[in-house]
Amino acid sequence: MLNPRTHLLKLGERLLPLAARTPFLLQRLALERSLNQVLAEPLGEGAFEALEGRWMRLEVADLQLAWCLTCTRGRLRIAARAPFEVCIRGNWREFLLLASRQEDPDTLFFRRRLVIEGDTDLGLAIKNLIDSLDPDNLPVWLWRLIQGAGEEVAQAAGSAAAGRTQPAG
Repeated sequence: MLNPRTHLLKLGERLLPLAARTPFLLQRLALERSLNQVLAEPLGEGAFEALEGRWMRLEVADLQLAWCLTCTRGRLRIAARAPFEVCIRGNWREFLLLASRQEDPDTLFFRRRLVIEGDTDLGLAIKNLIDSLDPDNLPVWLWRLIQGAGEEVAQAAGSAAAGRTQPAG
């Protein structure tokens, strides 16, 4: 029997690809509202000032999802297309590992599992911003969900890597 976290991750693997079929307007409304609510404290403290008047593109390659983000007057805004200065691209598992703190951001970027293209100074500022966000600012249930899913992905990746390095018997 699967443990609940494994079951939840498997369910997510089936549901996440459906996000690409969701109309962009709904994606934008849900993401803007959620991000601005969850990140209200760091936004209020000016943590996102590197994005003031500048655009970044976030691409989740394996899900074929992409959003352009900026910060305007202390609020995050999302657009389908914008003249972005930097793009951060990766698969959803890598973004989950980053968000759940299961993998060091520098390791993910150094190993090219997450890629920064364009204005690298802005990209590094955003990477450092993400790394500096305090999980205590998140609702406890959300942090537990992200952390648990990240642990499952890390464990699965570790098991897969161990299987590849085992000598043939």
